Amino acid sequence: MPDDFVIAVASGKGGTGKTTIAANLAQYTAGLGRPVQYLDCDVEEPNGHIFLKPDIKETINATIDVPEVDAELCNGCGKCGELCQYSAIICLKDKAMVFNQLCHSCGGCMLVCPTGAITEKQREIGFADFGAANGVKFGQGRLKIGDIHTPSLIKKVKANALAEGIVIIDAPPGTSCPVIEAVKGADFVLLVTEPTPFGLNDLKLAVGMVRELKIPFAVVINRSEPDEQMTNQYCQDENIDIVFEMPDDRRIAEAYSVGKMIVDVLPEYKEEFTGLYESVSKRLEG
Repeated sequence: MPDDFVIAVASGKGGTGKTTIAANLAQYTAGLGRPVQYLDCDVEEPNGHIFLKPDIKETINATIDVPEVDAELCNGCGKCGELCQYSAIICLKDKAMVFNQLCHSCGGCMLVCPTGAITEKQREIGFADFGAANGVKFGQGRLKIGDIHTPSLIKKVKANALAEGIVIIDAPPGTSCPVIEAVKGADFVLLVTEPTPFGLNDLKLAVGMVRELKIPFAVVINRSEPDEQMTNQYCQDENIDIVFEMPDDRRIAEAYSVGKMIVDVLPEYKEEFTGLYESVSKRLEG
């Protein structure tokens, strides 16, 4: 594998095993002596720490800029509300009113205000934690309950990515804005799916997303069953590589349920992750 690369682990739906793949791949890579960082960008419900058990060294308050209106200066012209596409600021009874949760921090309202009534203030949206775990540099975001600025927090977590080494991003589920923010800029995406009709439906959405973003990708099938042909047939028809099939092994589920790493408690699976690592390496080099 090249020295400096970003791999995003994503899926079209939750519960497919993204964190299982991402955390174990990070720990396996660190075992090879490679500098590696795991970034949990599923900031609404991060759980990579359960398995990697990092020692958190630093916690950063994550904030965004939101507008603040000086009522004395505001003349109620309404230009700010006309500009804002998210209705985060509107004019009511000749005065501007701000809805911070809707603000995307573009700063446009300040620029169009003719009286200089609008300034920016900092609003806390969550926290970003950084540390290390068994040779893996660790980072995660924790969005404040009730906040909706998921992409903004993901961006702040990614801003602390290693400049040199392998970065593995554990993306949120789905194909919406948070996922796009997480995988944006990645050199390769692993799409983790499960062999069910729901899994296949959402895999198709995820494939459409990464193809639109023009990011190289491959598929990992978790809880794979020998007689399952649905997902394999789809990938064959779409010329999509399947680089890893993790079997539906009860021992894996038992390890997961108590927060243990597969590569630690089931040594035979190290060969499987060797294959995954080598498959991704070949595609990155190619």
